[in-house]
Amino acid sequence: MADDLIGGEHIVAPATADDDVMRVEHIGKRFGPTVALRDINLHLRKGEVLGLLGDNGAGKSTLIKILCGFQKPDTGTMWCKGENYTPKSVDDARKHGVDTVFQDLALINELTVYHNLFLRREKVKTPIPFLNNALMKRDARKALDQIGINIPRIDVPAARLSGGQRQAIAVARTISGDADIILLDEPLAAMGAKEGAMILDLIERVKNEGNVSIIMILHNYVHVLTACDRVNLIQEGVIALDKPTAETSVEELTEIVVEEYRRARQEANVGNGAGNGAAAAPAPEQAET
Repeated sequence: MADDLIGGEHIVAPATADDDVMRVEHIGKRFGPTVALRDINLHLRKGEVLGLLGDNGAGKSTLIKILCGFQKPDTGTMWCKGENYTPKSVDDARKHGVDTVFQDLALINELTVYHNLFLRREKVKTPIPFLNNALMKRDARKALDQIGINIPRIDVPAARLSGGQRQAIAVARTISGDADIILLDEPLAAMGAKEGAMILDLIERVKNEGNVSIIMILHNYVHVLTACDRVNLIQEGVIALDKPTAETSVEELTEIVVEEYRRARQEANVGNGAGNGAAAAPAPEQAET
């Protein structure tokens, strides 16, 4: 993918592939005076797992919220499966096959595992619309077994689950639905190694099936290189890197982020020097660090 070099920074230019299922071009978003996204260009291929990296405040979660219909972009254009994509809400995005697992997981602690698995799409009896608990229990167990999630009891409240099990339920609920594009906002946040491995194994199984495309926000570079086919790095509201994971490394990703910190530090030093006079300017040795 070609990059534009604007003012010393790399901005990934729009690109397409024959099997794209989602594409966005020149997406921008402001919150008052704060610019969250400036010029986002991204595409997602069928069956692909795309890792989204970036520092806190880079715009990752804002982008996910726009893709899932929770927020509307100020500028730019989006396509989903070849058609213009302007979701009016999260529910509208789901109708287009786009579903999301947010950081807060959207589980209800007081409800059982199987009730959470069918949240907002409960199965009811006819003609009197009572909850069909027996059918939901059976289908919940079948769905969990199919994707390899080991939860011995599904009739206990979600509050009694571990962090990894709760995350697995949230992911399983999305995967077992009709979505073929899944957005995961930090699925491994605050997890231990064992629980994180369970989620990564689940994502690997979904990827191997080739029917679902995934965009997920991650912070651990090793996880990105292990689980993802391609990586996008967001810096200051733009995508500054787009590479297959096979063509990059932990060292390269780390160096890019460190270079961003160096640039930000130099800009801060220059700003402090300008505000305090020439005497406050950093020494040459400090400016090079």
